[in-house]
Amino acid sequence: MANSIEITAPIEQEGTKAIVRNWLKQIGDHVREGDALVELETDKVTQEISAPCDGILSEIVMADGDDAEPGAMLGRMIAPTNGTTADAPIAPRQMQPGLAAVNILHYSPAVRRAAMEYGIDPATLTGSGKGGRVTLADMENAHRADPAVPSQPPSQPVVAARSSMTIEPSPTPTDGRSRIVPHSAMRHSIAKHMAQSLATAPQVTAVFEADFTAIMRHREAHKEHLKSRGISLSYTSYFAAASVAAMKAVPEVNSQWHDESLEIFEDINIGIGIALGDKGLVAPVIRQAQLLSLEEIAAGLQDLTARARSNGLKNDEMKGGTFTISNHGVSGSLLASPIIINQPQSAILGVGKLEKRVVVREVDGVDTIQIRPMAYISLTIDHRSLDGHQTNSWLTEFVRTLESWPQ
Repeated sequence: MANSIEITAPIEQEGTKAIVRNWLKQIGDHVREGDALVELETDKVTQEISAPCDGILSEIVMADGDDAEPGAMLGRMIAPTNGTTADAPIAPRQMQPGLAAVNILHYSPAVRRAAMEYGIDPATLTGSGKGGRVTLADMENAHRADPAVPSQPPSQPVVAARSSMTIEPSPTPTDGRSRIVPHSAMRHSIAKHMAQSLATAPQVTAVFEADFTAIMRHREAHKEHLKSRGISLSYTSYFAAASVAAMKAVPEVNSQWHDESLEIFEDINIGIGIALGDKGLVAPVIRQAQLLSLEEIAAGLQDLTARARSNGLKNDEMKGGTFTISNHGVSGSLLASPIIINQPQSAILGVGKLEKRVVVREVDGVDTIQIRPMAYISLTIDHRSLDGHQTNSWLTEFVRTLESWPQ
């Protein structure tokens, strides 16, 4: 005899919305407790849902592309009891038996609804989605291409649900060639957050220039020692430490605007923007940076970066930031403006590409031409919270800290 065990989405999700992205096991597969069964993609990270026990995957309830609410059932397993084994062959089960032509395990709810309404089998189409997945746009295009195919009245109220999802055809290029790339949950979240930030706050950017000679010398003198202890001393560590120094001079930058007041935070919790390739961007937080040494900042940053790129961040590690750093220069840009504020913070720092430039320096009262490692430094501020004087004072102290770094 065997027990049926539900596989559920976490109650505490690593983000605000989760989508079933990829089943790693098939119906009938034997799994061990802790084996990864399915991937859920949220607006923050991709997380694996593991088998709650030894057994056999018996049913897949949610297919790729389905929204998974906290606690939602994703599938079922059969677990052996009383020392027996669950070796009986398992046949796939479908949520909607009326859709004989549509394999429920491989198509999104929107595609299944379109299949019922249009009478089109998505298995006959070439999908334009990730990995060849058939999308709603593919179904719409197939229906427009063959209008002789009648729409079938659904057996349940589907038309109202579809009407809000109808995709209007976009103008076709003259050569008729394009491809559709579905947005990930993370990309949707970034787009919404950036648009909301610009709509919320008047944003202004000030730009300074910084000479990296001092921090380059310091890093060269100490990086091997820290490397022997497993710590990578990155330039971003210096930017975080210099931000702390600048906050002490102008604490209003470490703040949040409220309609009746400006909330200035005692703790400096610095979010560090980390690019995840085409997936998007996350900003895990180094907490209470004002209490940390350069070495401690470097170790914390290294840990957050490694786990961000391996989908190992926890949701709490991306909350509570009071200020953000975007080191966009690592990807080659000299200047980015504006770097949109991570609401509800009041400011975001941007650091451009480090490059050697010809500058004029006074030596013993005489102007000299020198080659120095320079970078543009920008501070984008919420103009409700801060004015130009505070912005420039903050940047002045930030640049002074970098250029006078003790050896």
